[in-house]
Amino acid sequence: MMMESIDERIDAKIGEVRTESIDLSFGEIISLYSQNELIIQPEYQRLFRWSNQQKSRLIESILLELPIPQIFTIENSDGVLELIDGLQRLSSVIQFIDANVLNFTDIDGEKLKSLKLEGCDQISELNDLTFEDLSLRLKLRIKRSSVRTVIIKRQSNSFLRYEMFKRLNTGGSILAPQEIRNCSSRMFGEPGIKFYRFLQERSSYSNFKTCIDTLSQSEKEQKGDEELVLRFFAAKNAQYLFRGSVRDWLDTYMENILFGEIQFDYSTETQDFNRLFDYLSQILGSGAFVRYRDQSPIGALAPAYFEAVTIGVFRILERLENLDNSSVRDEIIKIVQSNSFKDNIGPGANSRTKLSNRIGCIQEGLNQLSFWSNFNEQLGE
Repeated sequence: MMMESIDERIDAKIGEVRTESIDLSFGEIISLYSQNELIIQPEYQRLFRWSNQQKSRLIESILLELPIPQIFTIENSDGVLELIDGLQRLSSVIQFIDANVLNFTDIDGEKLKSLKLEGCDQISELNDLTFEDLSLRLKLRIKRSSVRTVIIKRQSNSFLRYEMFKRLNTGGSILAPQEIRNCSSRMFGEPGIKFYRFLQERSSYSNFKTCIDTLSQSEKEQKGDEELVLRFFAAKNAQYLFRGSVRDWLDTYMENILFGEIQFDYSTETQDFNRLFDYLSQILGSGAFVRYRDQSPIGALAPAYFEAVTIGVFRILERLENLDNSSVRDEIIKIVQSNSFKDNIGPGANSRTKLSNRIGCIQEGLNQLSFWSNFNEQLGE
């Protein structure tokens, strides 16, 4: 009976996702892309992680008629296809054939140039050649070479589309965790797109950007700023979901929002976020989430400090706003250098208890500051 039940559940799940597999030539793919019938979104998956050598060896493989891994697309409500796996392969071929078609810029913001082959180790004569340097026969071979294209139909269950993207891009993936969340949220359609745009907008908020100025450039390129926004809301609203893995915690929190299991009031959350970072920017600026030696900030942004300071301050923000800014700043700097705070960061810090403890250190220390400030005011009266 149990085996029949498992079989039935599997059969039911299979029926919830509809796919179609077709072979598309690279010439057809370029035509679809040019006519906006295939969407390639470099903002969701960073295009330029492949070196020119990696791109060149793909072109060499196509010319040698070696098999190319399949790509995955999803069909939107208009019937337009959106690429969800295979961006490096397709963009490399399009860049080689006609970089102008892509209309992308490189990592320095310069318009993408045509690919000149380098590092080809099977046919070394290909090195230093562009598409225009090839014979007509070889040009046509590339254009007519096909890649198996899996289309996830628009009628498919949104949850399974989401899971498919996560599984395609987890494990050996070159995508960072927040990039995977950003891409996979789109599989939910409008609710996922709305949440992704919300993370983008908050990460672009000027006072937030001031406070996370010490986040490294490489982390920003991997959407680490957007992950910090998500991390703030997870720490604010769903510490109970934390089980020791930050990645799983943030995944689960976002999924619960997209599935409607956690209600997320965009208006209220925006107001809370802006008010907090307006205040933190004013009192701590770019030194909000770093380590300190005496009064001097040192090092890059530390996520454990980010959670502790944002949530500890947010919980009593109304009381702090009436205090002298320099007093609050000095107190936070003192707390993050205290032994009680340091005991809850570093190795082993990823536990719910230590997360709660380090937030509590900030909150309790500032609570005492508020109490004594009010007490002294009353005495003065």
